Amino acid sequence: MFCRNCGKELIGSPEICPGCGAKPMNGTSFCSNCGAATTELTEMCVKCGARVGGAAAKAIAGDISPKSRLAVTLLAFFLGQLGIHRFYLGKIGTAIGMLALTIVGWATFIFIVGWFFLGAVWIWTLIDFIFAVSGHMRDKEGRLIQKW
Repeated sequence: MFCRNCGKELIGSPEICPGCGAKPMNGTSFCSNCGAATTELTEMCVKCGARVGGAAAKAIAGDISPKSRLAVTLLAFFLGQLGIHRFYLGKIGTAIGMLALTIVGWATFIFIVGWFFLGAVWIWTLIDFIFAVSGHMRDKEGRLIQKW
């Protein structure tokens, strides 16, 4: 393995590069597989063919949200119908949408139309819950919620 910041070959998998003092996978100047020089726009290393840019580089470089996956999962399960888990993630617009659909659904519960609103919110909540449990839910900045 090579440091992506300075290109120095690393023994084992250290958390800090002894050559430059940075985290070895934070950087875009060198391929982590072979140590060849790359640029920020490089998607694939021309020397070894390893993926060095795009989605793989974002995930390695810290595309993980500091939000709690357990909190999102529990909020989606218990208060998902109110959109509280989306408020927690910073997705205010969709959270207000879920809350509004729930209020309209319960307000028109006596009439048949209320069931459609509530059904839509329940399906939406179920999908959000599955995404939260599986670690595919994202916060308002598009970072994955993966830390339990």
